Amino acid sequence: MSDRRVAAIPVQKRGEVLLDAHVHGLMVDDRKEDAAGAWALVRQGVLTRLQQAQALFPGGVQLLFIEGYRPPSLRRRYFEEYSDELARAHPDRQAAAIREAASRFVSPPEIAPHPAGAAVDVTLVDHRGRELDMGTRVNASPEASSGACYTDAPNLSARARTNRAALGGALSTAGLINYGTEWWHWSFGDRCRALQTRQPAALYGPVELP
Repeated sequence: MSDRRVAAIPVQKRGEVLLDAHVHGLMVDDRKEDAAGAWALVRQGVLTRLQQAQALFPGGVQLLFIEGYRPPSLRRRYFEEYSDELARAHPDRQAAAIREAASRFVSPPEIAPHPAGAAVDVTLVDHRGRELDMGTRVNASPEASSGACYTDAPNLSARARTNRAALGGALSTAGLINYGTEWWHWSFGDRCRALQTRQPAALYGPVELP
C-alpha cells in the first residue's frame, strides 16, 4: 500500500450505498462491533461478490464476515498506533522507512480500502460456526505470526494451506482481490484493485457515515 502508484490512481465514484451484511444472508461476527454498526457495512458491489463467493463453498463451510467499513478516523488511529509500535521496536529507522513498513500491514489512511467500504476481513467456519484452521488468527501482525499472516507464507500446515486456497478460490472467482500480507483481507473497487487489474480509476473512495 506504500506504492506511490496506488495513491496516484484517481477515484471515479460510483455512488453506491453502504449495505449491512447482517440483512443480506451473510454470517457476521461481532468481535469488531461498534455502536454505529459500521463494521458490518460494505459497498453494494462488495456485498454482491461476497454472496457469490458464499455460494461456491461446499455444504458445511460458510464465509464469516468479520469487518467491513472503518471510519477514516479509526483507520488513522490504527495506522498511527502501528507506526508508533514499529518506531519503538526500530529506533534507528527513519520516519519514511517506518511509514513504508507500517503500510505493508495497515493501509495508509488516505488510500485505505476499508474507509471506502471496499474491503472486508473474512474467514471460514464449519457447520457449527467454528473457525477453520487458517494458520493464524485474523489480524495477526507479521511480527506476532512470524510472517504466517502473509497469504502465501511457507510456514503453514497442509490443512491451513488447503483452507486458505478454498477461501481464495471462491473470493477470486467472485471478483475480489487479496492484499498479500493479510490472508483475510479482500477488496473490490479500491485503488489497489484498480492498479492490479489495470483499471484507469477506482470505483470507491473514502466515505463518512451521515
